[in-house]
Amino acid sequence: MIVRTRFAPSPTGFLHVGGLRTALYAYLLAKQNNGKFILRIEDTDQKRSVEGATEAILRSLRWAGFEPDEGVVFDEGEEKTAQKGDKGPYIQSQRLDIYKKYANELIAAGHAYYCFCTEERLTKLREEQQKNKAPVGYDDHCRSVSLIEAKKRIDAGEQYVVRMKMPREGETTFVDLIRGEVIFENKLIDDQIIIKSDGFPTYHLAVVVDDHLMEITHSTRAEEWLPSTPKHIQLYKYFGWEMPRFGHLPQLVNKDRTKLSKRQGDVAVEDYIRKGYLSEAMVNFVAFLGWNPGGEKEIYALDELVKEFSLEKVGKSGSYFNLEKLDWYNKEYLKILSSEEVAKRAEQYFVAADWWKKEWTSKLPVAVSLEKERVTTLAELPEAIKLVFIQPKFNPEILIWKKSNKEEAKKILTELVDCLNNFSVQAWNKADLQTKVGEWIKEKGYTNGVVLWPMRVALSGQENSPGPFEIAEVLGKDETLTRLQTAANNL
Repeated sequence: MIVRTRFAPSPTGFLHVGGLRTALYAYLLAKQNNGKFILRIEDTDQKRSVEGATEAILRSLRWAGFEPDEGVVFDEGEEKTAQKGDKGPYIQSQRLDIYKKYANELIAAGHAYYCFCTEERLTKLREEQQKNKAPVGYDDHCRSVSLIEAKKRIDAGEQYVVRMKMPREGETTFVDLIRGEVIFENKLIDDQIIIKSDGFPTYHLAVVVDDHLMEITHSTRAEEWLPSTPKHIQLYKYFGWEMPRFGHLPQLVNKDRTKLSKRQGDVAVEDYIRKGYLSEAMVNFVAFLGWNPGGEKEIYALDELVKEFSLEKVGKSGSYFNLEKLDWYNKEYLKILSSEEVAKRAEQYFVAADWWKKEWTSKLPVAVSLEKERVTTLAELPEAIKLVFIQPKFNPEILIWKKSNKEEAKKILTELVDCLNNFSVQAWNKADLQTKVGEWIKEKGYTNGVVLWPMRVALSGQENSPGPFEIAEVLGKDETLTRLQTAANNL
């Protein structure tokens, strides 16, 4: 059996971080079995569809490092979409005739029926059920309407939907890949609408038809669809089709265990891209939201996740979207990546800064090396290393070490300029500077603090910054001497 998984988002906006996890798990499951990962766009709710949302979803998947093997894909760059594969169309709004065909089959076999209940009647029914504290659901009002009568009413112009018939006795049982055996009483499940009054299918019919025709073997989706699974299973039985294996993922939650939502913070992948998070960090982080391979290892590259992932190790309870943990992952990956790679990825954030000049780009990697292990995200780098490119302005008072005074600070900075002026450009590196300046400090009888504090502040303009020798190495000899002399003059 060829494993075929799918990610089937609705094009209602940017990709939710929960959607990224769903897509990732489906991708990992397919790849570890040499299978196919398919992207299907579920746009049957036309009122909620947003122009450009499909492209935004594809951009987020591409950024994350995994793209569909089949289905909706980018055609050229990130502007146009295309459909790849022989089981399309992969956009549901282009499959209406297919859904209509299978709905008619269900009606002809007595497994579905036309329903003429108005919205007013259904609203009143729901209010009465809530008032009487009874289960809310459809009351089978049109279930007994004959097909002959139904067609007469349709011919007369009466508006209708199509509902499937659920058994009124027995249980529906299935084994979930995450939750184990799940049992539902059929009498508690109402007759679901499968074709709406506008002719579009609901999720329930479309997902079953599409998963079957696209030969999906594993259906991984959010746990909110768990109560609907008996309806889907019943449709598989009515059609006589083999079911995929289901795995319902725990929802992502806030610290207070409420469902992750925009009200409590960013939820779109695009938000985290804009803030400068690395794709490797985000993928590693969301992989662990509910899943854990066991052991102490936490840093996993995508290919390692492919080897280790297992739906059976995904937990059942909600997973806390811990932003502090995401920050930790991002800092770890900033340490792992080379300065050249970090500079390349951070360049867009520098270009967006109003002080940045394009001719400085070649110096960016060495400048990035100063702060890449101190910042949390790429977006923080421009402000963090601005001091390398623009001589900072600051209050001269902060040059004075706590155990020193203005006169001594000025004297030491002036002497330090003379000392460093004798250094060759070839020896201008952190290690040699640290060694020779250290020897000079001992020779002069100074303490480290009284020398290194004003040196560091003169170079950085900040009370908290990287060390003076790291900054000096990045600035180069001429700029270092200029800044030290300027600071001494300002005192």
